[in-house]
Amino acid sequence: MAEKLLRVALKEDRAPQESSSPVESHELCLAQQLEMDASLLPVYHLEPEHVDVIRAFVSSPEKDEERKLKFLTSIAVLFRAAKYNSLCQGLDLFCQRYKLAENIKVLLEEEPRDQLHTAVWRSAMFAMTEMSFVEAVLEGKEIGLLQACFSGIFLLPPKEEMQDLKPFLYFTTMKGMDTMLVALVLNSPTSRVNEKMQSIFQMLLTFTTSERASVRERAVGRMRVLSFLLANYSSLKADPNEERHASRAEMQMPIIGQLLGHLLLLLSFKEEETGHLALDALCLLFQFKYQQHCATLTEENTQLQGDWETETTSLRTSPSATHIIESFAEYLQPSERSDIVRVFIEAMTDSSTFDKEAARNVLDVVRGNPDLWLVDVPKITSCIHKTLGCIKSVPARQSVESLMVSMADKCPQEVVTTLLQVAPGGDSTALALWEAMFSVPQTVRNILKELLSQLWDLKSRLFCTHLEDYCLVRLAMLASRDLGDRAFAATYLDFRFLKEERPAMLSLVLRAIMTLSERDEMARKMKVILPDLMRVLLFGYKAATTKALLVFRTIMAQLERREASHIAVQMAEFLLPLLDDELSQLRESSISLFRDLMMMAVGNDKREMKNVVRLGLLPLFFRLSDQTQSVAKLKQDRRRAQEFLIQSLSYLKDAQASLREAAVRFIALQTLAEDREPSIRSLVAQTVIIILSSSREQPRPRWTLRALCCR
Repeated sequence: MAEKLLRVALKEDRAPQESSSPVESHELCLAQQLEMDASLLPVYHLEPEHVDVIRAFVSSPEKDEERKLKFLTSIAVLFRAAKYNSLCQGLDLFCQRYKLAENIKVLLEEEPRDQLHTAVWRSAMFAMTEMSFVEAVLEGKEIGLLQACFSGIFLLPPKEEMQDLKPFLYFTTMKGMDTMLVALVLNSPTSRVNEKMQSIFQMLLTFTTSERASVRERAVGRMRVLSFLLANYSSLKADPNEERHASRAEMQMPIIGQLLGHLLLLLSFKEEETGHLALDALCLLFQFKYQQHCATLTEENTQLQGDWETETTSLRTSPSATHIIESFAEYLQPSERSDIVRVFIEAMTDSSTFDKEAARNVLDVVRGNPDLWLVDVPKITSCIHKTLGCIKSVPARQSVESLMVSMADKCPQEVVTTLLQVAPGGDSTALALWEAMFSVPQTVRNILKELLSQLWDLKSRLFCTHLEDYCLVRLAMLASRDLGDRAFAATYLDFRFLKEERPAMLSLVLRAIMTLSERDEMARKMKVILPDLMRVLLFGYKAATTKALLVFRTIMAQLERREASHIAVQMAEFLLPLLDDELSQLRESSISLFRDLMMMAVGNDKREMKNVVRLGLLPLFFRLSDQTQSVAKLKQDRRRAQEFLIQSLSYLKDAQASLREAAVRFIALQTLAEDREPSIRSLVAQTVIIILSSSREQPRPRWTLRALCCR
């Protein structure tokens, strides 16, 4: 009777506009009729009470728990009856008219997030499950509903912390979510299955990075359910109206790489159920990828079932991320492998909850087979550039920088092109990446060669703020040409790129020179830059100064002693202020170089070197107590230091006023008698006693400070 009335109403009231299609006119008329009388629904004569409950709830301002549950139950019963009796006509418009999806979402958002006392969550998901069987009812609304479900249930406290929690209620609620997810996927048209599953996985991934174990466990549990569905989709019964189901080869999931990367990282949570669930999901995804790969082969696959089960058993026996990623490698698409690499790079950030050591181990595997893993160079390079600034841990940073170097060795052109494109002017992260690549001899030569070709006719956003500022281009020209000593010197004197005064750029140039100078032949050619290296010390940039000292030492080692003598005296004088620098690495480099320079002076330069050395004795002596062991080891041992203190008293009677002045300053320790540190005050008192007694009792020593200076 209801169907007859509906047909009559549609026939009598049909007045479509000329521009309306027959389908649009039909839906418009039906919507108008339903708005006036919901009893026109074909399914109404089977479930009139439930239709009335739904309409009453939507229009009523009172929504207590009992009414909520009746409303949700009525939706589930109504849609189930319509499905089994093939009476789904008009339900989509009914849902639209009474905003059923929107009302369910509101109910979910109003539920308390600290306890699970009612069956509202479970009933809502059962209602959504039944609604999914009717096409277009939830279209465009699934994401909002799922987000409400995930946020509400996943973020509940751990089971043991929820008071008066009924285990059965918790179990059926989680089971209801799993049933809902499976229904949403299986009831989707074949053309939308990939999209639907992709969207759900994407939402679940956001919860796997939570610091709360219970949140991760709940999210990974749902990922396991969907992984099972993905592995067995082609054999499951979906919409009976579908002519065929998607084959494994057609089930393309762009998110697979990200999914695998996160699950591999979740294995590190071995003390939690999360790790076990992640392993289950990985094994199911392995089954999917293995069978998908075999489905594309032409040979017979009679051993398919046994083969993937054997592989899966191996994964469970040795469930390490490195073992699993190696097992997956040959079955993954290049884009999927690149996405896995990106996930592990992002796992290195300081804010990441994942195990940094596990991530580094996987990146080691990647570096070991760059041809397989480092395929999408622009994508991975961009990821590294975006991520590196968020990594402060030295081991993690070194691991990511090493990956960049491996990629630069493999594809220098793509790395240079991408980095120049993604890095804004003066970008500190990009400079750090260039420096990492400039630290490896073969890599720096390849990169400089590529930079030369790409920047020769360009105004680089990274390297140049003025037209004449082509520091690295000039360095590249110098390094990439096979120039003799004279030609090299003449070319450098034309460029003089070490006059660059911007700290970051100067440090980067020096990093490249350090690496290039490791070749003896190149180091000998670089003697022309020694005067400019000494001037670098005047700029006062710590990082650049430290590198300049190392370069200076390398170049000087290649010179004949007579050729190096005068330069050594000049440089030793430049080093004096640095012997007492606050930066331990700079102190160490300065003292080490100072020691080498002392031995290089010959002929008339020896006298000048003695004068310079005398000026450096005081800071050298005090650095015997340097807390940085590498600095202290560069001086004599403490026993000789005590002898030196006593012997220096003889200089109080030296004929040279300058030496008497230096001796007075050296032994004038009374100024520290009021030091706030008790250990310092005690040491001062002991030293004064030693000085007073020694000045009366000690004869002039046979070896003196002057003799020491000349050693």
